[in-house]
Formats: sequence, structure tokens, C-alpha cells
Amino acid sequence: MNMPNLKDARKRTKEEVITKNYNNEKTVKNKLNNKTFYIKTYGCQMNEHDSENMIAILKEMGMNRVEDMEEADLILLNTCSIRENAHNKVFGMLGRIKHLKQTKKNIVVGLTGCMAQEEKVAEDIKNKYKWMDFVLGTHNIHKLSNIVYDSFKEKILKIDAPSIEGEIIENMPVDRQNKYKAYVNIMYGCDKFCTYCIVPYTRGKQRSRNKNDIIKEVESLVKDGYKEVTLLGQNVNAYGKDLNDNYNMANLLEDTAKTGIERVRFMTSHPWDFTDEMIDVIAKYKNIMPSIHLPVQSGNDKILKLMGRRYTKEEYLTLFNKLKKKIPNVAISTDIIVGFPNETDEEFQDTLNLVEECKFDLAYTFIFSKRVGTPAEKMKDSITIEEKEQRLYKLNELVNKYALLNNKKLEGKIVPVLVEQASDKDGFLMGYTDTNKLVNLKGPEKIIGSIVNVKITDAKTWSLNGEYIEK
Repeated sequence: MNMPNLKDARKRTKEEVITKNYNNEKTVKNKLNNKTFYIKTYGCQMNEHDSENMIAILKEMGMNRVEDMEEADLILLNTCSIRENAHNKVFGMLGRIKHLKQTKKNIVVGLTGCMAQEEKVAEDIKNKYKWMDFVLGTHNIHKLSNIVYDSFKEKILKIDAPSIEGEIIENMPVDRQNKYKAYVNIMYGCDKFCTYCIVPYTRGKQRSRNKNDIIKEVESLVKDGYKEVTLLGQNVNAYGKDLNDNYNMANLLEDTAKTGIERVRFMTSHPWDFTDEMIDVIAKYKNIMPSIHLPVQSGNDKILKLMGRRYTKEEYLTLFNKLKKKIPNVAISTDIIVGFPNETDEEFQDTLNLVEECKFDLAYTFIFSKRVGTPAEKMKDSITIEEKEQRLYKLNELVNKYALLNNKKLEGKIVPVLVEQASDKDGFLMGYTDTNKLVNLKGPEKIIGSIVNVKITDAKTWSLNGEYIEK
């Protein structure tokens, strides 16, 4: 077994990152014809895109995807470790799968994603979940076909999740789950080591893809008729810092815009690496969307320092105001953690004050969650869960207030919307504005897959209603 190790996961060397081409694994191609697989994805856009790669690999093996777990020969969980709640959901799911496996003994069960790279999780599975078939780490997705094939042949738990700094695997197959919007990884890993975050340990060191490989992928998407691309990374703003060729995120944004793709987005941004040059490029190109996700996490300098965030409240506000001033109609969303160890009422009030000042279009809010192996795990915490829940409730009230006020400003206005599909609301279609706001709209099905003008008729906290305006 190739187990993850927290000590190794912390290592960062100056060794050059190796880039390899994906091996089509011809030895197992089409060897599992007519077998079925079920995949469930937890977590971020990076995980969603990883699942697109895994789906493609399994289909190359001849497998067919099913939506009902009980109909599957292979059950694959692609997991997230950012918060305890995500852990609990996965282990709850494994409980259901174990029950299913008692009646359907031949099913293969695998776990991938960030949880697979956690030392404690891998140890727990090794000792308490021996009925499972495999655990595959984030660095080894390209080996999925071999471990799946072996698991169908021999019923022995296999763990392949080494804690390494990581490589870059190019030309992985991909089965994109959206016909009009695509994810493109521009970098992997993270070197920031915020004290509460497990991601640098589960995803390895920061490593940027070659710019030519990225642009080639985007150009291929344009050729295939895609309307929108989202450039992905744990910290996209740091793109290129490890390449030592003076080519940075601002350069990549500009070159991506020049491909002619109609919409360019990127996430997730760390304020530390958001440069003036980036802001100027976003403002310059109409096809770079005026929508920025800019996690702040706290509005108090002491808490920010304890979090290892590397900026102050004032520095964040300076960046925020530059974005608002230079990018017309920009919408800014954020992430906020409440109840960081020993956060006082006054320190929490600083976060509320920041929200009052910024009036974010949207905020993803969370109660602090201890992650095993991070520095914050060892911090003594004097705050009760009841206090934390009360703070979250108070914060959400304020966030929702400004989300609604910002949406209300769009009532009566005509905005561009990429229409994606029929809405869950009967008789409506759904899509997203340039500022990444969900719109349910009235219009003909023929506009699905197009960017159209929509008049906003009603604004709610989390979505907008509108009517298609024919040119």
C-alpha cells in the first residue's frame, strides 16, 4: 500500500515539476465492456473537473455510467476534505454502500479526491473499511484505469495515495458535463498554507501548466463551440510564479481572452497575489467577465494573521475598491469563516463591519472546522458551538440583505445571459449573467446554448427572474 503521510505532504522543494503525457493504458482499454459505474462528486470545481477526467477514463475502459448506485458494478466517491461536514457525508455514504455490498458482493467500491490524501482517513479505511476495494490519491488520477481493472480481478483493498509534491499530466481524457461551459486547470496545488486549510497537504505543491498547453486547450474549446471557460486553480492568481519565465496570470488572462472565447472566468483568487496588472487586463477585455471571487475569511487583522492569510483588512479593502473602481459593474463574492479559535465578539464584529462596507454580491459562510494536521487544529478554542452558530446566523442575515439589494439593482435592466438548460421551475429556462447571477427566464428552447439579452423582471436573494428579449 502507498499510504499518504502528513510529514511528507508538508515538504516543498525547489525541484523542477515533471510534466508527462497521459498514457492511454492500452492494456485495460475496453476490457470492462458493459460494466457500469456510479460516481458521486463532493466539493469544489477542481473536484468536478477531476470527475470529468475520471468519467472519461472509465468510459475508455468500456464502462457505462448509471445514475442509480444500486445498478452499478463500480461505485466511486470523489471526495472533499475542506470541512468536517464533507467528511461526515462521505462516511455516511460509505455506510450505505457497505449495506449494499452485503447483498451485492461483486461491486467494486473506490474513494478518490482530497480525503484519499489524508493520512488519518487512509489509516481509518485500512483498519476499519477493509471491505472497500481501493483508495486513489489526487496525484494518481491518471492511474484510475489500472486500479479499477485490478479491483475487479482481486478483492483486496488497495491504497495508492502517496504524499508527493506532484507532477503535471497532460492530455488526460475528459468527458465534459456541460455543453457550453468548460473548466480548464491552469495550475495544481498550493503553497500558501493558511493555518486552517488542508488543501496544500492534499493537493501538493504549487505547479503551473505550460501556457501553450492551456491556450491550446482553450482554442480547442472555441473550435468545439463552447461559450465559456473557467480557469481553475487552488490559487489562480499565483499562476506562473513557479515557472521563472516572467509569464504571469495577467498574461494568461489576456492570451485566453484573445482566443475569442465569449466568456472567461477564473477561480479561486487569493488577495495576496491579485495584481494591478490583472485588474487592468480584466477591465480591458469585454470577454473577461466582471465577476470576481475574492475570499476574505475574516475582517479582523489579528484573526487574519492567525489564519496565515498574509494581508490586513485595509489591504483587502484597498484591493476591493480598486476592483470596484476600475472594472465596470463588477460583482464580488467572498468566503468568510466564523468562530476561528478564540475569536472574540469584537473581532467577529470587525467581520460584520467589513461586510457592511463591501456589500458583497454573495458570500459563502462557514463555521470554522478543525482539519487534522493543520496548525489551527492545535489551537485551543474557547468558543461554544452555540456561539458559533449564532454568529453564522447573524452574518448570513447581513450577507443575504446585500445579496438581495445588489440583485434588486438589476430589476428592469437588460443583461447578457448564457442560457444553459431548462430550469427546475416549470416553463422556465436557466442561465447565468456576466456577473455570474442565476437567472430563470421565459424564452424559447432554441436559445439554449446562446448568450442572449434578458430583461430582469424580479430579483430574489439567490436568483433573478427575467424575460428573453429578441434582438
